[in-house]
Amino acid sequence: FRDSNIEYLPSSTIWQLSKDLEIGVSREGRSCLITADHIILASGAIERPFPIPGWTLPGVATIGSAQILLKSSGLVEDNSVLVGTGPLLYLFANQYLRAGVTIRAIIDTNPRANKWRALKHIPTALKKVDLLNKGWNWMTKLRRSKIPFYDEVHEIKIHGDKQVSSISFKTNKNAEINIQTEKIFIHQGVVPNVNLPMAAGCDHQWDPLQLCWKPVTKINGETSISGLWIAGDGAGVIGARGSEAAGHITAAAVLEKIGIKQPLKGIPEWQKILKDERAFRPFIDTLFQPCKSLRVPQNDETIVCRCEEITAGEIRKNITLGCIGPNQLKAFCRAGMGACQGRFCGLTVSEMIASERRVSVPEVGYYRLRPPVKPLTLSELASLNEII
Repeated sequence: FRDSNIEYLPSSTIWQLSKDLEIGVSREGRSCLITADHIILASGAIERPFPIPGWTLPGVATIGSAQILLKSSGLVEDNSVLVGTGPLLYLFANQYLRAGVTIRAIIDTNPRANKWRALKHIPTALKKVDLLNKGWNWMTKLRRSKIPFYDEVHEIKIHGDKQVSSISFKTNKNAEINIQTEKIFIHQGVVPNVNLPMAAGCDHQWDPLQLCWKPVTKINGETSISGLWIAGDGAGVIGARGSEAAGHITAAAVLEKIGIKQPLKGIPEWQKILKDERAFRPFIDTLFQPCKSLRVPQNDETIVCRCEEITAGEIRKNITLGCIGPNQLKAFCRAGMGACQGRFCGLTVSEMIASERRVSVPEVGYYRLRPPVKPLTLSELASLNEII
């Protein structure tokens, strides 16, 4: 980038993306608006909400954040408990093992029914034997380690006053287990980070298998807004290799749009890789689909909206008062109006309303997002006419 004529702005925060292809950018305490003929958005994925009792206590963090600390700074937490399901959890556990970190216990929430439902996708999944072997090796190493491993757990509760003190759950044989711990890492999969494309007004659809909203895109990443493209997991979770392929394909499509006659080389190969990676996803998405009791809180005391500290009981009460969707819920109780703009509660709120009203999630919809989608200071706003 530095050797080209590309303007490179690292460590930036994007707080706006409009349908007119205008980007609001903050960097080093100043902001500006940038317009473009084409925008490639690579917002990636974020971790799915995991609304269980006690998940907001100090001492609870996500697997993703723990992995970032491990990879970027070499920071680890000995004697932590890992809770949830999904490939990232097992990968992270193996990374901790290789780093010599002690894991207090692994509490696996994956229900047995998922394994039976995933069997129908085995013929397609066998085309990616390398990925299956990788996952099998992760699980084998974990099983052979001396880490306590609990399968098919349910009724999980995190306990503590000012911080985490223990976690309790029931096993597949309904045995009640309580583990003393001060550090818990939770995870139940990742979903597309849709706040920017939703704020821009892109068409979205509900994915009934991945159980999340994702932008409607063409195979080359083009959205319903002309000139706005999405590459990678932001358009639907496809993994690292699939995201790499999608980036090449989208770049080639944009080059063709702007009139460059010599497209990038190897696009047919990248198209095949993307097709194969997408074909593998139904197996993974079915095998590790989080159960409803861990997506829709059963305990009324469980906090759903972390920013405004709105509980599941408050949300259910407002639904019975006539709240029919997430946007009405903002007016009823401020759920979704915090700094995260629904990233921690949006999926939970949509599914809760759908469940209580006995309608589909697409009928309920999602939050209507407006800029700024990330916190913006008054000084940054006042500096809009300055050049970063």
